[in-house]
Amino acid sequence: MTIRSAVHALPDTLMPPDPGPARMATAAAAELAAADPQLYRLLAADLRAQNGTLALVASTSVAPPSVLACAGAALSNITAEGYPGARFHAGCGVLDRIEELAVERATALFGARYANVQPHSGSAANLCVYFGLLQPGDTILGMDLDAGGHLTHGSRASVTGRYFRPVAYGLDADGLIDHAEVAALAREHRPRIIVAGASAYPRTVDFGRFREIADEVGAYLLADISHIAGLVAAGLHPSPVDHAHFTTTSTYKQLCGPRGGLILMGRDADAPAPGGRGTLSGLMQRSVFPLGQGTPNPGAIAAKARALQFAATAEFRGFAGRVVADAAAMAGGLADLGYRVLTGGTDNHMVLLDLEGTGLTGTVAEQALESCGILVNKNRVPGDTRPPMVCSGLRIGANGMALRRFTPAEVGYCTELLDTVLGAVRPLSDTEYELPEGVRRRVGAAVAELCADYPLPGYPADEAELAEAV
Repeated sequence: MTIRSAVHALPDTLMPPDPGPARMATAAAAELAAADPQLYRLLAADLRAQNGTLALVASTSVAPPSVLACAGAALSNITAEGYPGARFHAGCGVLDRIEELAVERATALFGARYANVQPHSGSAANLCVYFGLLQPGDTILGMDLDAGGHLTHGSRASVTGRYFRPVAYGLDADGLIDHAEVAALAREHRPRIIVAGASAYPRTVDFGRFREIADEVGAYLLADISHIAGLVAAGLHPSPVDHAHFTTTSTYKQLCGPRGGLILMGRDADAPAPGGRGTLSGLMQRSVFPLGQGTPNPGAIAAKARALQFAATAEFRGFAGRVVADAAAMAGGLADLGYRVLTGGTDNHMVLLDLEGTGLTGTVAEQALESCGILVNKNRVPGDTRPPMVCSGLRIGANGMALRRFTPAEVGYCTELLDTVLGAVRPLSDTEYELPEGVRRRVGAAVAELCADYPLPGYPADEAELAEAV
């Protein structure tokens, strides 16, 4: 009997007893502290910073400690090219079951018929779709980077804009996706793939309309939901899984998972692949391995399985509901204070500010806020004339506030803190500024107190717990 068949023969209740991963983690931390105190101190400092910092970065969430434990498990010692039951190395029986579990949970959570849990990131998932379907020079129609698109949607700074022929669509006068332009560009350029999804778009994406356009011109539709996957899983944003031929996502931005990606398919999973190469789902299997990637990350696959289980709980749905409510409160509060909120509000976790006319650049605003313990990120806005490392806007996300269980009242307080800092900043150039030390101390103390009152769930709340956890 092989290891794989032996593992499958055991019901869950008869699996070997827990070898004590918590004890292993504690012993590993002690060993690290003794063997490499410099690195240990840096890791402790980072954990301390995460506990005491108000993270409003839209492209991140916080993985529960159980997810982190999976990512750092001894499972990562396994080398396992291929898929369950068809590996190129021996000794993968337990990993096979874990990967199958991750696939089962991904398909159940998103209502998909196919899932691949091996991509190392959302970007890697997109590349696997492209390289499985396209030839050099084929056309990709995706959202322009300045309009809120992603590097892998055809930006010329990415391999996707160099290896393929990129065509970009933008936004209308209200800052919304211009579907008439998308349709016109699709008819003119006949893209092989149309990409629906964004990294900086605060409104609901109409995946059904995108599929109509794709079908009209004979294109495949790729939906990238990396930023909104948690809302999709919780039923708070329409799902693209049965509209798009392929749906991709990262697992850390809103799913509270590890660094990694997924490829999902709905009703088109069994559709024929181009050139008579089997089905589209079979093509995706080959596109991930061996075409796009070699060895998967076993620890990340286990961590994805745990995060996908968490995302199916009532607790996660409560988090997702707070995300939407907190983002709306932040957008409304900033608008009331006179800031230009792009599109006039938000439907998801994201609030975009245009700082043109304030005298501030995105870089100056980001750095001034960080000096007070508030993390956001600079972001380009439509028609931005400043370079990418300066920018004219800010992107603010509600995931961190929702994880800390902020209500709109706490969000209102955060909005006041942001305004206090931005109103006190004196820009000296596009990248340099002055901020009164009194403002920095006052806001920094308020942030630290707020974070202490609303700690990250499951993370150490004080110095004694911190020393024990690292």
